[in-house]
Amino acid sequence: MTRTSETNSCARTARVETTHEEAALVAAALAPDDTDSMTTEVDANRIVTDIERETTGGLQATVDDYVVNLTVAEAVIDAATDTT
Repeated sequence: MTRTSETNSCARTARVETTHEEAALVAAALAPDDTDSMTTEVDANRIVTDIERETTGGLQATVDDYVVNLTVAEAVIDAATDTT
């Protein structure tokens, strides 16, 4: 846990790291759903998203939503780029 200076309370944090053939495209598809509590970086085929929330329940909900969105984005991109 980290201490935030703005609220002087303990924040809960999570880092989600995934790899994708089209990482920049997947990250762009996810960007509209990002909240102020999230930061995302793309490096080659890797997406790194850090999430910080005030509560454990809030962190769990945000991570769950992110993983679902990530799964859908990757499936849609795979389907759209499938040439077979």
